[in-house]
Order: sequence, then structure tokens, then C-alpha cells
Amino acid sequence: MRKAQQHERGSQDRRECGRTGDGSSRTAGGKPRGGRSAGSTGAGGAQEGAPPWPFPADGRAACSACHRWRLRLGDRRPLPGDRERQSPAGQGVDRLDTAGRIAQVDIADNQLVKQGDVLFAIDPEPYRIALAQADAAVAGARLNVEQLRAAYSQAVAQEKSDTSEVGYAQSQYDRAADLARKGINAKSALDEARNDLDKAKQQLAVAQQGIVSARAALGGNPDIETDKHPTVMAALAARDKAAYDLAQTTIKAPADGVISQASSFKVGQYVGWGTPLFSLVETDDTWIDANFKETQLTHMKPGQKAEIVVDTYPGRTFEATVKAIGAGTGAEFSLLPAQNATGNWVKVTQRIPVRLELTNADAKMALRTGMSATVTVDTGVARGFPNIFGHATAGEH
Repeated sequence: MRKAQQHERGSQDRRECGRTGDGSSRTAGGKPRGGRSAGSTGAGGAQEGAPPWPFPADGRAACSACHRWRLRLGDRRPLPGDRERQSPAGQGVDRLDTAGRIAQVDIADNQLVKQGDVLFAIDPEPYRIALAQADAAVAGARLNVEQLRAAYSQAVAQEKSDTSEVGYAQSQYDRAADLARKGINAKSALDEARNDLDKAKQQLAVAQQGIVSARAALGGNPDIETDKHPTVMAALAARDKAAYDLAQTTIKAPADGVISQASSFKVGQYVGWGTPLFSLVETDDTWIDANFKETQLTHMKPGQKAEIVVDTYPGRTFEATVKAIGAGTGAEFSLLPAQNATGNWVKVTQRIPVRLELTNADAKMALRTGMSATVTVDTGVARGFPNIFGHATAGEH
């Protein structure tokens, strides 16, 4: 009897004539509602494994067993399977790249903003000081390069002078040696000339080493441009970072949207780096994440048409298309995924998130994040009625 009931349920799925299941999206951290929660109950609170009402009047009647989810509007988070799926961030939560005391607030809850509008400002004075220090460091680095270039020129000049000294000392030594062989000059004069020659050669070696060191200090290129020197480049990078930090003290809206959760955001409040401050719910980028059973994805693929009915507008249908199918089930990418140890024989139908893109132009204004919706996807595959007295695992037709 149990097999027959399961088979009858499969017959009903085929009765939907290619419309595969329904669901709706949910906000970050939101929980499914009531008896229509994901993976737990169906219509009327029926359990997951129990058969639905047999032989619905039409394909739409089968939607009575649909599961409800929450609409997510303007949330930038990717589908489960991406790294940011584990992030607790909400819908377009603004996070600071700088830290400081809030000096100006130009927003309020539920305020509509346009891209580029100033939202708030951090006290810029500490960052102006840091930028001035960075400018001074750049000037010092450039001056240091000029000093290195002067030191290289001096080393080259010293090497030329020492080369001349070696030539003179060599000629003096040769003359003293010739006179010593003729017995005209004393041997002590020859020793003194030899000593002067050795000193001149040592000074030349020191000068040559000075050239090598000066060239290395210039990056191996005596003709290097000042701003191409590594020291100057590092100072310029630090200066760019200081300028970026100063620019980040004025926060502007990255997109059109509605401000949310900004009631506790006040002037004088100190905020740290990476602190979540408020949410910006985008109005130009609207989608729905619907969690379908894995058994409903047999023929589902991106590009298929879908219909969405929102509880707020019961007589209105929004059109959408399947944009992407998640890389894994919701349970697999949850904060604490289930550990199916040996002996866990209970099989639970998993759900996979499907992202749908709304095609109605007016849907962006009509929908709000967190709304409950019913989603129906047309897979284009008709399902027939199998023999209910046959095998319980009849295949697709």
C-alpha cells in the first residue's frame, strides 16, 4: 500500500504537464513559514513523505502543495556554493573601509536614494593628516633618489681620479726600479715607490666598489627615473592609500535603492573598520531565490519561463525566467551541515536553490524583500499517467 501511495504521488507530478513545483525566495537568515516550510511539510501541513491530494483539477491546483519561501530583493549574495554564501551579511549591507567618528548623516530608514547620493561622512581630519604625511614621505623619497644619483656621480669621478693616481704611481715605481738597477737610486726609494703604487691600487678598488654600491642603490640603473625607483614607488603607493582612505570618509550610494536598518545610525558614533552599519536594498536588481525539491529539477534548466504569485497581490502574476540553479543543496552549504553517519538510513528529499530573474518592469516597484511568493516553472515536459497498479518506481514519460 505504501508503494502504491508513492506511485500515486508520482502520477500527480506528471499531471502538472511540465510545470515543476514551486517555491519562493527567502531573505538572508529567514526561516520558511508555517506548514509550508522547506523540506518539512506540504500543503495543509502534510508530511514530506505523505501522498498529496490525488488527481488535482488542473495544473494550477497542484500548486496547493507548493512550499513558500521569502522573496529576496536586491541582495548581492550569490547562490550557495560560492564562498560568500557563508557570510552573514544582509541585503547589500554597507561596510566601512575606514574607521572613525561619524560627522554627517544624510539618510533615514526607508529613504529612497540614487546612485552617487551622499549617505554619511566620517570625520576626515585624521585622514587629511595621514595624507599630508604621505606627501612628505614621497618628497623625502624623491630627494633620497637624487642624493643616490649624486653619490653615484661622485663615485664615478673618484674612480677616474684614482685610476689616474694608479697610473702616476706606476710610472714612479717603474722609474725608481730602473734607477735602482743602475745603482743610481737607493733601494729605500724603490720600496717607497712600490708602497705608493699599492696604496693607489687599493684606493682604486675602493672607488670601484663605491660605484657598484651606488649603482645598486639606484636599482641597477643609474639613469632610472625618479618615480620609477622602488623607494619612491612604495611612498607613492602609501600616498595613494592615504588618499583612498580620505575619499572613503564620504560614503555614497553604490546603486539605487532603499535604506533600511539605519535608525541607530547617529552623528558622533564611532565605527570601526568593516562594521556593518545599515542595509541598502537595491531596486534595480530584483530576483527571487526559490528552493525546489531535487526531484523537481529533472527537466529544469536556465532560460525556462516561470510564473510568480505574491501573497500581497493574490490576483496578479509576475513573469520570470530561470537564471541559475544552485551548485548544491541548501543543507550542504548551511552553517552546520548534516553529518549522515553510518546507520542513518532515513532519506530526506533535499532542496536546491534556483534563482529566477523577474521580467516585469513594474515588479521592481511592487515587490519588497521578505515577501512570500509561490513560484511555478514551466519545464516544457508533459507528464502522463502511469499504471497505478504497476511498479511504484515508474519512470518519466
